[in-house]
Amino acid sequence: MVLTDEPRPARFGFIISKAVGGAVVRNTVRRRLKAVCAEALPGVREGADVVIRALPSSAHAPFAELRTEVLRCLERRAS
Repeated sequence: MVLTDEPRPARFGFIISKAVGGAVVRNTVRRRLKAVCAEALPGVREGADVVIRALPSSAHAPFAELRTEVLRCLERRAS
């Protein structure tokens, strides 16, 4: 996470390599991560740039587990 002083909402970027799976699997993981980040957006500092790298295990992780991990990492970086 990079914090800037720009007066804009936080931005999220995703790195999902081919090791995660085929195109359908990678897009599913990306959509799930986007949903988690949209939910977490109000709690992320304004002007922040966040990059999330999906590991191959994210292809089989339940949505609740992805949410828990992303939120845990965002909270850890915010402190």
